[in-house]
Amino acid sequence: MVEIIEGCRLPVLRKNQENEDEWPLAEILSVKDPPGRRLYYVHYIDFNKRLDEWVTPDRLDLKKLQFPKKEAKTPTKNGLPGSVPGSPERDVRKSLELCVPAASAPSRGKTLPAPKRKAESVCLATQVSAAVTPGPSAEESQASVYPALRDSSFSVQPLAALSTNGTTRRLIPPPPGRKRKTCGGTDEMVKVFQNNDPRCSTIYMPPGEDSQDSSDGIPSAPRMTGSLVSDRSHDDIVTRMKNIECIELGRHRLKPWYFSPYPQELTGLPILYLCEYCLKYLKSLKCLQRHLTKCNLRHPPGNEIYRKGTISFFEIDGRKNKSYSQNLCLLAKCFLDHKTLSYATDPFLFYVMTEYDSKGFHIVGYFSKEKESTEDYNVACILTLPPYQRRGYGKLLIEFSYELSKVEGKTGTPEKPLSDLGLLSYRSYWTQTILEILMNLEPEDGERPQITINEISEITSVKKEDVISTLQYLNLINYYKGQYILTLSEDIVEGHERAMQKRHLRIDSKCLHFTPKDWSKRGKW
Repeated sequence: MVEIIEGCRLPVLRKNQENEDEWPLAEILSVKDPPGRRLYYVHYIDFNKRLDEWVTPDRLDLKKLQFPKKEAKTPTKNGLPGSVPGSPERDVRKSLELCVPAASAPSRGKTLPAPKRKAESVCLATQVSAAVTPGPSAEESQASVYPALRDSSFSVQPLAALSTNGTTRRLIPPPPGRKRKTCGGTDEMVKVFQNNDPRCSTIYMPPGEDSQDSSDGIPSAPRMTGSLVSDRSHDDIVTRMKNIECIELGRHRLKPWYFSPYPQELTGLPILYLCEYCLKYLKSLKCLQRHLTKCNLRHPPGNEIYRKGTISFFEIDGRKNKSYSQNLCLLAKCFLDHKTLSYATDPFLFYVMTEYDSKGFHIVGYFSKEKESTEDYNVACILTLPPYQRRGYGKLLIEFSYELSKVEGKTGTPEKPLSDLGLLSYRSYWTQTILEILMNLEPEDGERPQITINEISEITSVKKEDVISTLQYLNLINYYKGQYILTLSEDIVEGHERAMQKRHLRIDSKCLHFTPKDWSKRGKW
């Protein structure tokens, strides 16, 4: 019998969303031998890590087994260890790489194509920021590149794009010819048409005077760095595997998606018990029952700053309530893979959303934000717990974060990169919020109403780059008779109306009791 070892790849049987059998390729990450059977921990290639699982041997297709490739020993050059024998092609490539920064120097002779290299998350994003359309996530970048919105006196030529497989395309200027005009600055007015809709209006957008964009007018691409963004440098075989089987939180049992650094002595338990009020972790049901007799909390610590119906929000200072904040981070890490866990919670505020009943306030989800953010981030981490997902709570959390930004008088944006589910939620929220404004515009003095990107940003507190990327994502911006117009088709209008009918949970600003603090004037958080 063939021995399956870590690193092997082979098809593994699993059920898809339609409950049908499929055999995606998977990699064996670990093998364990509990009494009576052998189990394999597999990661499905090109699938999200939350689908990783332990499988039995009968789900493996051994006919297509691929063993891990052994690294070939590199020959030495001149007998020196660690050196590689030279070759003309490698030497040419090396010299080309060294000459890349000196782009102004004239080239001589035949130039070989530069070798393809893996995209480096931070450096690459900053290098191509002038050519990539700003958006919530670099994973969203497609082969096509939207022209950036900038002053109409300049012409934008798309130079580079991020391909979906993480590699880069070479910076190739377009062929000379007719220059394509691009949309003006964020203060430039835009016409809005709704096709075949008698209610719709056209919004003229004459150029504005001031623009608060970057120095060259191009909105910069979203940064891949942030206070809680995971740089993946700590990834190893341990952190790639889920270490908690099940979590009992109040009346719910949760199956974690990702690794979370709970104490190792608790990771082997079939169920990890959490107090739903203080989030303390315990090893048994008996310990939890004993703890509940001593725990005086029936709601998260901190100040209740919002209540409407059964929904409440509590503001928690990471410095004043360290134990709760750290326990909240441990729980959230079970469902957030793209964030790193920081035990230094002092620089953060946590906003916990709860649902109230006769037994107390039960945690539904939360978001955190930095007390002082130099990047205008209004959210660091955001999570709706799995039992409450697909019920509108995610958009409610997002809407609440922007409601706080309105009170603070700022525009905000979430830390990048967003998770796949977070990106869907934010994209949906931005779309509904912007379309709601455009469709409610009224004509003035018999003329079509006018609005600017800056005005949309000020009304919603959504950062201008997110407004622009959403309009481009919806393909609303078009150039018509010397002006830029926003075209709202019947499909977009009807889809928006259907979505708003389903959106029952909304934030009522009258129920918010929040006074922003100026943390920059405080000596210590």
